[in-house]
This record gives sequence, structure tokens and C-alpha cells, in this order.
Amino acid sequence: MGVEIKENYIVRDYTPHDENDLICEYFVEPKKISLEKAAQKIASESGIGSWADVKTLTQKQFDALSPKVFYLSKKENIIQIAYPKELFEAGNISQILSNVAGNVLGMSDFKSIKLLDINFPSGFIRKYIGPHYGVKGIRKIMHIYERPMLSTVIKPRLGLDEKEYSKIAHDSWLGGCDFVVDDEALTSLVNNDFDKRMHYVFGVKKEVEKVTGEKKAYIPNVSAPYSEMLRRAKIVVKNGGDFVMVNVMTVGFSAIQELRKLDLRIVLYGHKTMYAALTQGSNGISMLVIAKIARLIGFDMFNIGGEVEGKRKESVIIGEEIEESVVSKDIFQHRLQEDWLDQKPIMAVCSGGIHPGKVRKLIHALGRDIIIQGGGAVHAHPGGTIAGAEAMKQAIDAEMLGLIPKIYAKSHPELAIALKEWKD
Repeated sequence: MGVEIKENYIVRDYTPHDENDLICEYFVEPKKISLEKAAQKIASESGIGSWADVKTLTQKQFDALSPKVFYLSKKENIIQIAYPKELFEAGNISQILSNVAGNVLGMSDFKSIKLLDINFPSGFIRKYIGPHYGVKGIRKIMHIYERPMLSTVIKPRLGLDEKEYSKIAHDSWLGGCDFVVDDEALTSLVNNDFDKRMHYVFGVKKEVEKVTGEKKAYIPNVSAPYSEMLRRAKIVVKNGGDFVMVNVMTVGFSAIQELRKLDLRIVLYGHKTMYAALTQGSNGISMLVIAKIARLIGFDMFNIGGEVEGKRKESVIIGEEIEESVVSKDIFQHRLQEDWLDQKPIMAVCSGGIHPGKVRKLIHALGRDIIIQGGGAVHAHPGGTIAGAEAMKQAIDAEMLGLIPKIYAKSHPELAIALKEWKD
């Protein structure tokens, strides 16, 4: 008999240590085996074990490096595992995920398995640069210190040329948006060249700032192969930009780590596009895990979805809806604000099907340190883009004044029209 006795992975009286253990929480529905057997298989596959009784594993190695399953809930199908920090390269998020979210998520022993959460050892957290600006830095740049901020994605997402695009950006800012953001699919296209778009949009941004006396920001999508992504980010800086957006999943964690290390003095906004491929039903990786990683590797803002209502009893909420795990237990707060050694709290960007009728619910669930991003609701407003932006801003103003939107709408026609157009 080899030294890997799978029953030894379950150590219910083990107390994890913040400095020594990486802790993962999984939702598991076993297939023809008990939850205990499932936990053993996960600990083995994501640690130092194998399906076979290998002879190269020594007792000393097993005792020092074997993960410990310290919590099982048959009622919730939840297990928690503490992994010794020696199994990981601290600053290499790719290697960490290869262990705890690699082959183990594809094992045939489970009907479903989902990595719900990761808690990193303190020493690991210190290995990452983390956000440069975070919530306070973004608020300082924008000169907005109390309220949630308002953003829009230009619609149609593709098809506009540079001048048409800049005109809609102009109207969005004039109506009250703080940010104009490129769609995740817009990079540099035949009829909308990235460099030309920067020239036109940053030009109209300056015009609107003079008219309104308010700080406005443009967040271009710089997602591309690394060298081109870097070139585009530098163009944004050259044009006086303070923000860039990067598609987290399609660009990759390692490339983002490198971009952050360059410290271009620019706010990094992470978009979650393609995240749905990681989550199907009760399988995959939770939004909370991806958001935590985004904070570690240097994002100041992260897109978490846009719907705060869902089937709360399920372990996962799909699509544009915000997973319950991202909502803090503390009222008016989200999980990306929580104390995490010296890592700055970051802005949660709420995006996806948002209209003025949803603004109040978002603020109540997530607090004020959020960016409320409306696309369709701004540009599909019956009164046009300016009116659409005004309606979204009025919904935020109503909440800040402690007023029910329908009451505030009596003296604000743009909001009244929007509330009639889109029911919450």
C-alpha cells in the first residue's frame, strides 16, 4: 500500500492558518459516491495525489504537503480545503489556478463542481502589486466623493465610425454620464480605427468638460495581443486619458500582471466578457473568485454584472446577474471593498440590462462605491441619448436625496419617461 491514504485528507478538527494555508470552498454534487469520497478525490487531484497508487510519493512528502478537508456540509454540498502554501508559486496566479481549478473541475466523479471562493495566505497577497488607485483614487480623479458614478457603453456597440461614435459620447457626457466606455467587442476596426477614435473622443471630452465644468472620463478598450495592448494604453495616456479597459478572460491574467507592473499611472478596468464560459449551472468558477483575482493582479474597477435579484437558493446565478457571493453581509457594501491587508478596495461596475428602475436596488445591495453602467437604457430612451443619460443620473440623485424614484420623477420628465418605458 502506498502512502496516499485518501481517508487521511479529511481532518475535521484542523484549524487553517492565515499565513500558511490557501483555502478553497467548493460546491460539489457527487455522482454515485459520498460527499466524503468526493472531497477526498478533490483534495488528491488538486494537491499531490493521483488516480493510481504511485510509488514516488514518500510519507514525508504526504505529511508535509497533503491538503486538509476541514469542513463538509451534506446539506449544502459544500466542502472547504486548506492547501499548504508550499504547493504554490505565490505570485503566479496561473499556477495557483492550475491546481485548485484545473483538472479537478473536469473529473467524471461529479454531477457538478464549482470553485466558490479562495482565501489566499497573507504572504501570497503581499506578492501582488494590487490596484494602483482603487476606490479613493478613482473618486479623487473624478472629483466625485459621495455618490455612485454613472457610465454608459456607446450603442450600437459596433458599426459607428469615429466621428459618429464621438458625437454619441458627447451627448452621453452632456446628459450627465461621468464615464463613456468602449464595448468589449470594440477594439480597432475597419470603420472605427483605435487611434482615430482616441483623437475624436478625447477631443469632445474636453469640449464637454468646458461646458459642464465637470470632470469626464473615457475608458477605451485596449484588449489586444500584449505588445499592441501596451501601445494602445500608451496612446490613451498621451491623449490625457486616465482609464483603460481590458477584457480579463480573453487577454489573460499574466498579461494583465505585466501591464500593471509597468505602472503607466492609469486606472485599470476589468471586463468579465467570456466569464460565462467558466460557469454553466452549478459548474465552474464563481464571479467572486475571478473578482478577487482581478483585485490581486491590479484592477481598480471590475465588471460584476447588473441584476441584484435572482434565485438566491441556487449556488450560482448566470449571465448578467450579480452572484450573491459578491454582495457583502454588511449593508450597503460589496465584497471588493473588504479589508485585505494593504490591497486597496476597488470599484464594482454594475452592467447589463440596467435602467433607472434598477438603480435604487443596486445601491441598496452594493453601496455607493459602485459605477452604474447603462447602455441600452441611455441610448434607447424615447428622448434620445441626452435624455437617457439625464434619466439615469436623476435616478441616482433621487436615491442620494432619499426619495422614491416615482416621486422624484414627478418633477423630472426624463426619469418619468424611463420608468414608464422600463418596469423594474
